[in-house]
Amino acid sequence: MDSSPAGRSDPDIVGDLDGLGTVGDLDALADLDDLDALTDLDARIAGCRACPRLVAWREEVARTRRAAFADQTYWGRPVPGYGPADASLLVVGLAPAAHGGNRTGRMFTGDRSGDVLYAALHDVGLASRGTSVSADDGLELYGVRVTSPVHCAPPANKPTPDERDTCRPWLVRELELLRPTLRSVVVLGAFGWQAALPAFAAAGWTVPRPRPVFAHGARVSLGAQDGSAASVELFGCFHVSQRNTFTGRLTPAMLRDVLRTAAGAAGLTTRPYEG
Repeated sequence: MDSSPAGRSDPDIVGDLDGLGTVGDLDALADLDDLDALTDLDARIAGCRACPRLVAWREEVARTRRAAFADQTYWGRPVPGYGPADASLLVVGLAPAAHGGNRTGRMFTGDRSGDVLYAALHDVGLASRGTSVSADDGLELYGVRVTSPVHCAPPANKPTPDERDTCRPWLVRELELLRPTLRSVVVLGAFGWQAALPAFAAAGWTVPRPRPVFAHGARVSLGAQDGSAASVELFGCFHVSQRNTFTGRLTPAMLRDVLRTAAGAAGLTTRPYEG
């Protein structure tokens, strides 16, 4: 399966961002139940313009660019999930970075948070390489998909509650499409945890009440509401933000441990770290 951003065959595809996208307001969220493939979902996500503040920000960043990337054409759109359609392990972040995913068009690609995440996935044998620099760098994920509850880069990395809730139907449908194979989920950070729990409930899993509190190393079993799908093991992990990784709150070893445990729950084979 081609899991690159929808319609993207060249790193410089975006061009002029004026009038980017043909989907207005909430039209992109209509009839999600009719989408029966992740490729279709990814294409619909990439055209969403439902949140005016996020649309304005992501496109302004793409126009002005960071000096280090002044010669590059930014993606400047919502960033779909990345990874195989039959993934048994899902990694849920927060939102694309302004000069990471918003630039490259792929989740956790082209920024330091992605450097940490993909290095750890590679260390335990779940990725073909330990770096993620562009959408056409050849990176493959093995049994793993990466997504986020908010698909547009937000100002100051802080989506509003309304933006989180508006974006939730995308995550719900992604979870529904992954149901046949999904067995475990690693959620990075408290924001992702809070956003993911209602999405799992809407997608057909039972979330305990009171809702479990986020913590690094937390593990919660979510059973299928109607018994038609396997239960899912939900794991909490500190976010791979620079604040956490630079201060040592999250170390590479801590991240590898969570990923390895979650992979085991998903039935994936990992390898010992030899660094």
